Amino acid sequence: MLQFEKTSIKDVFVITPKVFGDERGYFMETFSEQDFKNQGLNYTFVQDNQSSSRKGVLRGLHFQKSHPQAKLVRVLKGEVFDVAVDLRKNSETYGKYVGVLLSEENKKQLLIPRGFAHGFLVVSDYAEFAYKCDDFYHPEDEGGIRFDDSDVAISWPEVDCPLILSEKDKLHPTLKESKMVFDQEGEK
Repeated sequence: MLQFEKTSIKDVFVITPKVFGDERGYFMETFSEQDFKNQGLNYTFVQDNQSSSRKGVLRGLHFQKSHPQAKLVRVLKGEVFDVAVDLRKNSETYGKYVGVLLSEENKKQLLIPRGFAHGFLVVSDYAEFAYKCDDFYHPEDEGGIRFDDSDVAISWPEVDCPLILSEKDKLHPTLKESKMVFDQEGEK
């Protein structure tokens, strides 16, 4: 049984699984189509991805332009600060973000619908990150906005090392420069 918690942005949920533990370890269900449908959430996930990163790695803020993806993200090892930025043009929260600490201890997940930019910062020494997507990755369709865009004003946690970004992530435009907007369903 999954517990769904609304966030400050409509359609973004923090999801906490019920964990069954004993002397052997633990068991938990990380996705249940029935639990999602009971919440009115109808997603068909078609791709699972996993990455590993060291402390200070900041990935994002990413989206796909013509093939937007909803994502269900979680941490297998370590801890990250995960962020979703609303890019839906008619949304009351356009340009606002939700930021959540996800870790192997709290086992929380973040459900990010289509129409959002997504990124995360590794705050532990090492992290393994996994996520489901409801559309396939299209490399030619990549987009992004700057992680430090002053209009979005993400309050990233402090880490005791320099931030590590890909060359591509260093070159993303601001939200205003990108002029990227999706409709309410997350479509361009």
